[in-house]
Amino acid sequence: MAAIGKIRSWGPVLATVIGLALFAFIAEEMFRSCQATGNERRQQVGEVLGKKISVQEFQGLVDEYQEVIKMTQGRDNLSEEELNQVKDQVWQQFVNNTILESEAKKLGLTVTDEELQNVLKAGTNPMLMQTPFVNQQTGRFDVTQLTKFLADYKKQQEQGGQAMEQYTRIYNYWKFMEKNLRQQLLAGKYQGLLSQCLLSNPVSAKMAFDARNEESDILLAAVPYTSIKDTDVEVSDADLKAKYEEKKEQFKQYVESRDIKYVDFQVVASKADRDEIMKTMKDAQQQLESGVAPAEAVRKAQSQIAYTGVPATRKAFPNDIASKIDSMQVGQVSAPFETKYDNTLNVVKLISKVQLPDSVEYRQIQVGGETAEAAHKRADSIYTALQGGADFEVLAKKYGQTGEKQWMTSAMYERAQNIDADTKDYIRTLNTLAAGESKNLQFSQGNIVLQVTARRAMVDKYDVAVVKHTIDFSKATYSAAYNNFSQYVSENKTLEGLEKNAQKFGYRVQERTDIYNSEHNVAGLRATRETMKWIFDAKAGDVSPLYECGNNDHLLVVALTKVHPVGIRDFEDMKEQLQQEVTRDKKFDKAAAQLAGVKDIAAAKQKGAVVDSVRQITFSAPVFVQAAGTSEPVLSGAVAAVKQGQFSPAVVKGNGAAYLFQVLSKKQREGAKFDEKEQQQQLQQQALQAAGRFMNELYLKANVVDNRYLFF
Repeated sequence: MAAIGKIRSWGPVLATVIGLALFAFIAEEMFRSCQATGNERRQQVGEVLGKKISVQEFQGLVDEYQEVIKMTQGRDNLSEEELNQVKDQVWQQFVNNTILESEAKKLGLTVTDEELQNVLKAGTNPMLMQTPFVNQQTGRFDVTQLTKFLADYKKQQEQGGQAMEQYTRIYNYWKFMEKNLRQQLLAGKYQGLLSQCLLSNPVSAKMAFDARNEESDILLAAVPYTSIKDTDVEVSDADLKAKYEEKKEQFKQYVESRDIKYVDFQVVASKADRDEIMKTMKDAQQQLESGVAPAEAVRKAQSQIAYTGVPATRKAFPNDIASKIDSMQVGQVSAPFETKYDNTLNVVKLISKVQLPDSVEYRQIQVGGETAEAAHKRADSIYTALQGGADFEVLAKKYGQTGEKQWMTSAMYERAQNIDADTKDYIRTLNTLAAGESKNLQFSQGNIVLQVTARRAMVDKYDVAVVKHTIDFSKATYSAAYNNFSQYVSENKTLEGLEKNAQKFGYRVQERTDIYNSEHNVAGLRATRETMKWIFDAKAGDVSPLYECGNNDHLLVVALTKVHPVGIRDFEDMKEQLQQEVTRDKKFDKAAAQLAGVKDIAAAKQKGAVVDSVRQITFSAPVFVQAAGTSEPVLSGAVAAVKQGQFSPAVVKGNGAAYLFQVLSKKQREGAKFDEKEQQQQLQQQALQAAGRFMNELYLKANVVDNRYLFF
């Protein structure tokens, strides 16, 4: 009993200890849960209608789209700007598809496999023309080619082999097109359904026809707002606030934006740097003039453009080089010249100018053997047979090849930075053989028997040695610029300080309003993702650290001046616009008072109005008024409401003036005939176009969160 009593006496203490232990356990689990949620959020590129997409998923879609572009355009890589465009397109596609799928699900809209097959069998969808399965004879998509490819792809998967990589690329491309085709069909269904809610009828058809074809001629009296001085108009804060309340809904902002002020300094080559580069260019000029091998002179000068020795068309060279060679003689070497747009110094030697075909059709037989000598002997026998009149395709098939004709164009090789000796000989042979001629080309590993079958578009081609060198700054120049900018940033930790001392350090403070996190750079500079992240994490008044950006040639500091959250823009943001609108309203009041009591054009002219005739006014198009220098949609509506011969019943408030008018005539446009069926079809088409803008409205309600700036 004593033990039980002792335990009971510890009851409150035990309860507290157990409670604390339970709390610690729960708190630990909550912390882990919050940490996991935070980690997940940090990996999310964005969210649409509650559907999240991770950085890995988004990158996968970007990679998929990149591969499609590379395959369709024959590209190896994309530029930074092109890649940014791809990311934007992928994001927009994800947003649109997510929204559309959600809406379609509510309505029970789907695209069945049978519907997709019907589209493939018809073969008329424009998207299908972008696939490799187009019949070259009919120029239309051929579903049998697709079916055969899919069967071949399945066999290749089972067997493996060298061709699998190419099969996989084409298969992935097709799956991408199929996915997008389904989305297109679903969007078409949704849009078609929506358009049926916007109907036409004979009455609206006749009204639309009249609005477009009934023309009015008028005498117009205008009092332009520019004729009233701004100082004659008094605008109070109360007026501005009243206008703000009136138009508040028009100032709604759906995505957060931020205002910044910044200092951007570009480091450029000093005089000493330029002198050093000029010395290199003059040395290159002298070497080219003295007969040094062009490849050696170009390599030694570290030119951006390698010398290949293969004649190329003007299109193969940068614009400044192409323009230069037009005015040069063969054998001439230019003096060093500067090109501003790419910041380079250049020296050019025109070695030769020849006329060669831009396109060559040819066929070939590749000849190998157990040894190079065996291959040479076999090639000799093939070439001899051809010279004796043997059929090329028959010979090719004998050696397991098709011998089919193919085209080589200048664009396929003339931009290459490096061309080896064998390839150079191959290209030169194709360019110089006449149609019907053959040649046996001997290489170290075997032979190729070539035959040219056609030549097209004889063009000028140039063998040119180009020394192109960027006018780079030295490490010493950059170091001096960095130290100066660093001192400026470290001594000025506030926006006030940055603005006050910018001129002293030789800088200029610039401003950018409404920057959005969907943008890819700050102040038009490359490599500013860290700066963008700072901007959308900072508070108004914060000053950023120093950023090195651009092409490692820019120094940047940013101050965040204001945050514009989602919602109604505040009064101060809209004050300038409100000032203009209220001023215009007040000027109209003055102009209307000036025209008060006027009953005809002559009286309006006596009151100081500018009088002019305006012809062929229709309700469907705004009137351009010369005296006001602006279009006036409201005037088109006002004229349509007044009968022929009558004077306007009230002063019309326009964008640029106050107006009175008299309708001189109203008539139907010559040759215009009302066709009720045709007009209704036109209205139906307009309704379909209007329904096509549904995505904008749905987007605003989709709670879209875009965090791409954190990752890309």
